[in-house]
Amino acid sequence: MADHTPRTPHGTSASAHGTSASARLAENPVAALTVDDVREAHKMLSGVSRATAMEGSRYLSGLVGAPVHLKCENLQRTGSFKIRGAYVRIAGLSDQERAAGVVAASAGNHAQGVALAASLLGVRSTVFMPVGAPLPKVAATREYGAEVRLHGQVVDETLAAAQEYARETGAVFIHPFDHPDIIAGQGTVGLEILEQCPEVRTIVVGVGGGGLAAGVALAVKALRPDVKVVGVQAAGAACYPPSLAAGRPVAIEGLSTMADGIKVGRPGEVTFGMVEKLVDEVRTVTEGQLSSALLLCLERAKLVVEPAGASPVAALLADPESFQGPVVAVLSGGNVDPLLLQRILRHGMAAGGRYLSLRLRLTDRPGALATLLGVLSQADANVLDVGHVRTDPRLGLTEVEVELHLETQGPAHCDELRTALHEAGYVIAE
Repeated sequence: MADHTPRTPHGTSASAHGTSASARLAENPVAALTVDDVREAHKMLSGVSRATAMEGSRYLSGLVGAPVHLKCENLQRTGSFKIRGAYVRIAGLSDQERAAGVVAASAGNHAQGVALAASLLGVRSTVFMPVGAPLPKVAATREYGAEVRLHGQVVDETLAAAQEYARETGAVFIHPFDHPDIIAGQGTVGLEILEQCPEVRTIVVGVGGGGLAAGVALAVKALRPDVKVVGVQAAGAACYPPSLAAGRPVAIEGLSTMADGIKVGRPGEVTFGMVEKLVDEVRTVTEGQLSSALLLCLERAKLVVEPAGASPVAALLADPESFQGPVVAVLSGGNVDPLLLQRILRHGMAAGGRYLSLRLRLTDRPGALATLLGVLSQADANVLDVGHVRTDPRLGLTEVEVELHLETQGPAHCDELRTALHEAGYVIAE
């Protein structure tokens, strides 16, 4: 990959300030960027990105005991905040760099942000995506104007292919998070939050590589140092806790999370320094908490949010009383594959006690199943599936085992169903 001189968001070469951005970043990652860079990025994005809505959440406010607002970057152009940083980065390229085109690697959101930003600026873009990337994300990236190349089974392989392409062709590699222009662009989310909710005391944001968290913290801390910024990672892909403990970026292996938008194995060099100094705390959430948060966004807020975008809500659900309000949770994206969404919703309903599976034995005679279903009907359970086992050697000669999958109204309703079955004389073997 060619070594391109980093530029300030408004297109001025950083060397014009006497010291290159790279050198300033090496010396002090926080001092290399200022809130003025974010302000310039905000001007540049006028008419390009949306100032996304801030929606109140009565349910979350009740849990936290203070107002909770949702910053809806899932309603941003391309479905995530990524258009902000991508546009600022590409707009800062020289004419010569633009003529060479740009290249990126991504499984989804960054791909679409780069594709649209490049199209708006008249720059040719090539995006490498993993072979197994969701078809809707591949199609959207193409529709935004990029040439899509499918390569590798995991993002690391895709990233290597994109960097090799940059070396061979001279195209400018657009990093998904570890560049000052990217961070400045993402920081415009923080400026909007302060404008839309000036009374905010805590901002909660998902963290993958750290570009969004670094940018938001940069803008917010410069203007409101009293505001707490809390980062959230998926427990199965949490590279920041060990990195912060070690005082340097640390790579982790065996990433496993449904939140592909924050599934990053190693913090960036630039973003790590900024997160370390500016973000007050980084928490982790489980897969169950992520799916419950996504379900809550859909049911209560009527918002389609991807797992990474729901991570701040998951943190609020996990420990609501630990957040000082008013709180703003950044819903960073809404690009979720419909098939994955279906699975996540089932997982979220199960985690929230909305499904109940149980086994019990009946006398194998006419009407026995109808009687059982009558008990469940009286208890307002919705039967999703019924299975019969008659050939298990553990069963008596006249016995049949029935496996039931029920839709319930929550954990309390599950307890009511078990009680109703016990009172009706059924023995449950869950």
